[in-house]
Amino acid sequence: MKKIFSVAIDGPAGAGKSTIAKSLSKKLGVIYVDTGAMYRAMALFLLRRGVDPKDSTAISKNCADADISIAFENGAQQVMLNGENVSGLIRTEEVSSMASKSSVNPDVRAKLVELQQKLAEKEALVMDGRDIGTVVLPKAEVKIYLTASSAVRAKRRYDELKAKGEDCDLKQIEADIIERDHRDMTREISPLKQADDAVLVDTSDMGIEEAENALMAIVEDKING
Repeated sequence: MKKIFSVAIDGPAGAGKSTIAKSLSKKLGVIYVDTGAMYRAMALFLLRRGVDPKDSTAISKNCADADISIAFENGAQQVMLNGENVSGLIRTEEVSSMASKSSVNPDVRAKLVELQQKLAEKEALVMDGRDIGTVVLPKAEVKIYLTASSAVRAKRRYDELKAKGEDCDLKQIEADIIERDHRDMTREISPLKQADDAVLVDTSDMGIEEAENALMAIVEDKING
């Protein structure tokens, strides 16, 4: 296996990218980079500043003040925002919605993509997001597009929120997911799409372990082949 290589996993919200990417990174013994967490950290920063998600000028102006970095403790990724560990604060629906809207801002994307690319130059890693294989790491050795039906993704999110004790509505979650998919796929800058050389994996009828095994087989084939 090569000393430095990149595994790029793209796909829509709720497809299981983060869960599977984390598992793959552990099995491969490489770093896991959750780019979505970085955009969520920026979204949290903007929410704290009271920035209107529709005000692109304000987003551009304020994002310059956000220092977002990645730290690793016991093999786990920690997201740092201006020196504060915000890993436990960036998984709310409010932050998720703001991240989807603010991530289309070119200044936000330019700042975070630069950090992600620099990390990939130094470390073997697994990175997941919306445009990793197409924009962030176009030369990644392994590219996978992970997806699932909107109904399945909504149910997964519903179960996750219920397990945390949060009150939520399944139909509304699916409606939000469908809207987010459309927004991510039609945005002008770095839209969500499958890279030409990415392997498509639909996890609608797969359990986590089955999906993990499927992706691990793809990675091993690409890296060792």
